Amino acid sequence: MQQNTFSIAEVEKAIKDGRTLLIAGEEALLQALPQGKWVGGTIPYFVSPDKGGEVNKEQVFVTDISEVAASITVGVYTQDTLGKVYTDEDGCGFSFIIVPAASEVHASFAVNGPNYKDFGSRPLIGWVSGVHLDDLGKVTPKVFDGITGKSFEQEAVVMHVMLPAGKSVDVGIINLFEQGEGDVLTFATDGFAATEVMVNGVKENFADYITKNNLDTKLPLVADYYGAMVNISFQSVEPGGEVKLYAPVFSGIRYKHAQAVSNYGEAFSDQLKKNSPDANSVAFSCNCILNYLYSGLEGNKTDPFVGPVTFGEIAYQLLNQTLVYLEVHDN
Repeated sequence: MQQNTFSIAEVEKAIKDGRTLLIAGEEALLQALPQGKWVGGTIPYFVSPDKGGEVNKEQVFVTDISEVAASITVGVYTQDTLGKVYTDEDGCGFSFIIVPAASEVHASFAVNGPNYKDFGSRPLIGWVSGVHLDDLGKVTPKVFDGITGKSFEQEAVVMHVMLPAGKSVDVGIINLFEQGEGDVLTFATDGFAATEVMVNGVKENFADYITKNNLDTKLPLVADYYGAMVNISFQSVEPGGEVKLYAPVFSGIRYKHAQAVSNYGEAFSDQLKKNSPDANSVAFSCNCILNYLYSGLEGNKTDPFVGPVTFGEIAYQLLNQTLVYLEVHDN
């Protein structure tokens, strides 16, 4: 399966040829594409097979899933309708989702996703669209429904994919982090920000706690969600005030600061080597912008994984500081 950066002219031909595509790139480039069997999201950061990590505003990154898509339907979902994502298109093999960062649907999916009807009943994989980091707060992330050619900033776009006979898929997650040995942290409310935290049952100002204990905010909070380690990454810490996060914390869940890693880049690379599947089976993957930054991935490769570098990864639910991938198997 082809996964690489391409010019608009090359992608236009593939769309007109009826290929089924997942596309990431700058908004103006996505706007220039013709209607067809594709969905897309904004981001200029990629890991390509040739150049490794790169910022590319002239090309788009394309994942061609034509060989595993017997047929598709594309739906646009609001925060009120996304709860049907696992029940819509009964019988489809998997669903691919792109959610715009900092949107209503992003916040709603992050908090409510694990409670959706039939959660996890079929593979759901995708990513959170974003912008160049220099454009944060100035440019709004978008998603695209290629069938209609329309873009959205408050809705999610989902491609439901019917698999050919004899094919099956699995979703994989590579997570560098485990819970450390430190304090147990709990929160009174769900959300992407917190002012107060319960530290081993005692209430403290969260920002003051982070400062006082010199916590490395490159390392996320980690929770054990019923056997799966889930990261909650730090966005910003306002001294004495609010701590903003890239994914929500939930009341009733016990968090710990991640176990330290001696060298982020080396540890991430080692994790990839230990957990990589057969390169020929990987149909799609995406990696978090924080892994890209903290591992110094610009110009470096993450074989066998290529794809967009994202503002959040989706493997059934919203994740942070992970790499997620879709594997295709012959039954």
